Amino acid sequence: MSEQNVSAVERALMILDVFTDQDADLSLKDLSERTGMYKSTISRLAGTLESNGFLMISGRGRYRLGPALWRLGSIYRRSFRMDDVVRPHLSALVDQSGETASFYVPEGSNRLCLFRENSSRSLRHHLEEGAILPCDRGAAGHVIRAWGNGVDDRALEVLEHGFAQSHGERDPDISAIAVPVLDRHKQMLGVLSLSGPGSRFTAEKRQSVLSLLKSHALECGRSLSA
Repeated sequence: MSEQNVSAVERALMILDVFTDQDADLSLKDLSERTGMYKSTISRLAGTLESNGFLMISGRGRYRLGPALWRLGSIYRRSFRMDDVVRPHLSALVDQSGETASFYVPEGSNRLCLFRENSSRSLRHHLEEGAILPCDRGAAGHVIRAWGNGVDDRALEVLEHGFAQSHGERDPDISAIAVPVLDRHKQMLGVLSLSGPGSRFTAEKRQSVLSLLKSHALECGRSLSA
């Protein structure tokens, strides 16, 4: 493949990468400002992305991510072969705690919300599957760092206690508790987390949530290691 073709691929990927949960549709001007590319270049690349299902263009001329990305994302999730094991645990955790349950895996230097079950309460922490979040904030991020290559005091503390909790680190109103899901060799397969409004995470609630998480993480790890 020529350098010109490689460059075109990189620019096309750059266009896809500027979409976020908060900005699900973007104008040509938005894309130009975020990528630093000329509008003419974006229009040309966007036409190719649209014809292959990676972008959609609304009647108002705004761009959205296309269904081809959902298909690839579904393949990615299924490649972990964890759905049948993890999802029942998430559903049970939501039923038992009333809070949002999530399963994270490392994604480079970040963490990926691979599976989630949102709380049915009107006041809740709402997450979307596929969300990429940092590992330097949030209970699940601290667990991933601790079982990865984290060597600071926080990581050592998490390793010692076997769980992490956070209060207002990513969102001032949200608290979370997370534990690792380990295989039979004590290698981390992922992280189970419960999160919700900090006002509901009393000392008694945190203790009960931690007990639930540890129990489900143990069973989940056993099943995934079978």
